[in-house]
Amino acid sequence: MEELFLWIRNLISREFAIFIAAMLPVTELRGAIPLAVSWGISPMQAFWLAFIGNLVPVMPLLILLDPVTELLRKVPIFDRFFEWLYARTLRKSDRVKKYGAIGLIFFTAVPLPTTGAWTASLAATIFKIRFKWAFLAISTGVLIAGIAITLLSAGIITVF
Repeated sequence: MEELFLWIRNLISREFAIFIAAMLPVTELRGAIPLAVSWGISPMQAFWLAFIGNLVPVMPLLILLDPVTELLRKVPIFDRFFEWLYARTLRKSDRVKKYGAIGLIFFTAVPLPTTGAWTASLAATIFKIRFKWAFLAISTGVLIAGIAITLLSAGIITVF
């Protein structure tokens, strides 16, 4: 994956590459910040690039996920994909189901793969959390995860 970003980095600025990486569901902020720091971008700048980049897809996801999913589910292959995706999201989002928007904050804040803004947007859609509360909760969770990942990437805190 890093090879892809190195190739992109040759086409665009490092900062824009990090911004784009944070927007993607595969890397999000959790991958973008360590990548930025490894490229020599300051931890503070890495945080802001990744934080803003990670939030860019959230609004469109919260607005469009339900109607687009409904439309795509009419095609059998997409229906199977969304069945799998919804089941996977439901398995990982017990706190969201139990606590709503507050649970969404904790779900998004955990700096582990598959608990980021993209999956949180899907969980908010599945559990019918109102847009403003979902966006605020996801933003707060991304902020918390971003701070944790930045501190880890800068070597200020260590896990072990």
